[in-house]
Amino acid sequence: MSRKILLPMLFVYTLFTACGTPQYLKENAAYIVFKTPTFKYADMGFVYENSTEVKAEIYGSGQAVMSLSISGNSVCMNLFSCMSRKKFNQQVLTEVYPDTVLEHIFRGKPVFSSQNLKKTRNGFTQNIVKENKYNIHYSVLNNEIIFRDTINHILIKVKKQ
Repeated sequence: MSRKILLPMLFVYTLFTACGTPQYLKENAAYIVFKTPTFKYADMGFVYENSTEVKAEIYGSGQAVMSLSISGNSVCMNLFSCMSRKKFNQQVLTEVYPDTVLEHIFRGKPVFSSQNLKKTRNGFTQNIVKENKYNIHYSVLNNEIIFRDTINHILIKVKKQ
């Protein structure tokens, strides 16, 4: 194939694959609760995962009422424009959380550098307390993830079906 044809074809291929919908390796139906002082959503939805992105969608009456996408250093939510993880924590969660906390919750991974991690045969739990900052109980057991911070009034629950 000549260079005159190969280069435009390569450009078109790159354009279409770069702008396409990301391919997710995991897709789980889930009951999702996302409650913070600024949001309150709870309904059936889906959690999508690949190596670089986590996306959660909550549906109501067949329509996506909340979409949350976490990738790279940003968080995109349908109610806000995309913002840095740090800014998202400041506006939606609390500024004292590490930037990775939301992604780790939706992936079911330990948070806060595995602080106070207690493994069980069905998963793990963490109890993390910093006086006047947060009081977190986090558990990943079987197909259920529960993150509760009683000081900041945050509850994130994902029960995979």
